[in-house]
Amino acid sequence: MPKVIILGGGVAGLSAAHELLERGFEVEVYESKFIPGGKARSIPVIGSGKDGRRDLPGEHGFRFFPSFYKHLPDTMKRIPYKNPKTGVSNKDGVYGNLVQATRLGFYQFGQTPLITIAGFPKTLSDWLLVLKDLIAPPVKVPLSDLMFFACRIFQILTSCEERRTDDYDKLSWWHYIDAENRSKTYQEFFANGLTRSLAAAQGQLASTKTIGTIFIQLFLDLIRPATTSDLLLNGPTNDVWIEPWLSYLTSSELHTKPIKYLLRSPLRKIICKGQKIYSVIVEIAGKETEIRGDYFLFAVPVEVMANYITKELTTIDPSLASIIELKQYVRWMNGIQFFLKEDVPMIHGHVAYVDSPWAVTSISQHQFWKDVDLSKYGDGKVRGIISADVSDWFTPGLNGKEAHNCTREEIKDEVWKQMKLSVNVNGKEILKDSNLHSWSLDPDIRKVGGSPELSNGEPLLVNYVSTWGLRPKANTQVNNMFLASDYVQTFTDIACMEAANEAARRAVNSILSVSQVGQPNCQIWDLKEPFIFKLWHLNDYRRWKKGLPWNGKIFG
Repeated sequence: MPKVIILGGGVAGLSAAHELLERGFEVEVYESKFIPGGKARSIPVIGSGKDGRRDLPGEHGFRFFPSFYKHLPDTMKRIPYKNPKTGVSNKDGVYGNLVQATRLGFYQFGQTPLITIAGFPKTLSDWLLVLKDLIAPPVKVPLSDLMFFACRIFQILTSCEERRTDDYDKLSWWHYIDAENRSKTYQEFFANGLTRSLAAAQGQLASTKTIGTIFIQLFLDLIRPATTSDLLLNGPTNDVWIEPWLSYLTSSELHTKPIKYLLRSPLRKIICKGQKIYSVIVEIAGKETEIRGDYFLFAVPVEVMANYITKELTTIDPSLASIIELKQYVRWMNGIQFFLKEDVPMIHGHVAYVDSPWAVTSISQHQFWKDVDLSKYGDGKVRGIISADVSDWFTPGLNGKEAHNCTREEIKDEVWKQMKLSVNVNGKEILKDSNLHSWSLDPDIRKVGGSPELSNGEPLLVNYVSTWGLRPKANTQVNNMFLASDYVQTFTDIACMEAANEAARRAVNSILSVSQVGQPNCQIWDLKEPFIFKLWHLNDYRRWKKGLPWNGKIFG
């Protein structure tokens, strides 16, 4: 069977390796970091473990598995997992390590928070909470604003795919929902609050195509009775997902040849001959090594891939030059963990700090880690973890400084302060300084050289206005070169683990097409919307082809 060289061992690289392995290919994966999993990995707080205990578990950012994900769950169900305590195998593989969050919290400085359900109501307490929010909502959004927003969402729902791609990708979310002329609360929740928390983007810059489409999926998840809309892992990511995955792919017990997976092996150079890639240079154990294969699949982030797009490659495939242009459309979305002496569950799900200058979101982690004994980590005194994400690093905080201009200690102090001002309200002190044991900021946030500003080793692609056309497809005009990362054009659209998995499947399907090995394609799922809207889509498509605007009708 042909040999496939995969550069990048995160979710995209592992997903592609998985599909190729099951189809009999020979696979080699080269990952630059010392931990597998890419941006999805959990990150040990080096040196925190004492007296034989494990290092405390940090992470790049919290995991989130909404029910509109289809590709990633399909893969996770095919990764065997045996519970280390009971020795019993999960029927659904590592997918069985996902647990349901039941609440969503929207907090504002000094105000009573809006706590709502994270899915269709299933219990009496769910229904009572829904009724409470309807009768006496703690957040006052003018009815006219709510009605206007609902009409904007209906327009997206009833617009054809071609209009979304051609027209709405050119519109900013801020402009589309008329945020400039709406209330401050409307702006905080539906414009900047939504885009910053969801995609680390400003409403004035984010594409309506992306934000609107993903908002629809999340909203549909909430109202579908049979779905579980907010799933989380029941332990540190690498323990309950990435390491079992890698163990499965590299197992000598497999009937097919297991993959070769090397850490600390960054890509250094791409060598072309004729219309194809001849080899790549990878640094292995400090030595530059030439690696050859039949096909080369690049599963590295866009800002990394841009560094390897040479004139030689763009001569073969001019469209690859767009990757260099895409590099400028990345933003920062990185995690910080607060380790607590006593656990503070807060709510049973994610919290969005709507008016926090740095667009903070968080989750109280340990309540979902029922089988994880935190006393076996660090110095044995940690009992809870609040895992937070900072999604706006370029707006002044309450300390008057942008996050990227702060020291790591200042970032910790400011995030903790923004969270406390939102949570400690109505006379309750939920987050206490005396309860803070220690903290860990994503090591990707660091000083480089003599620059006074921090740098980010792993930013996130943001779908800005008019960037859909810049994003490449999984296959290229270079005969044996394929792309698998969350910046590739996918149905999922937004940069996330699901998009990475879908992109990997598209790349594998392209390899199957050119290699003609006679193996079945990977399944690809489109985003699902209610079938009833197909009538609107058909009419809108007819209008779009004629250059006519959307009119919201089934006929005419």
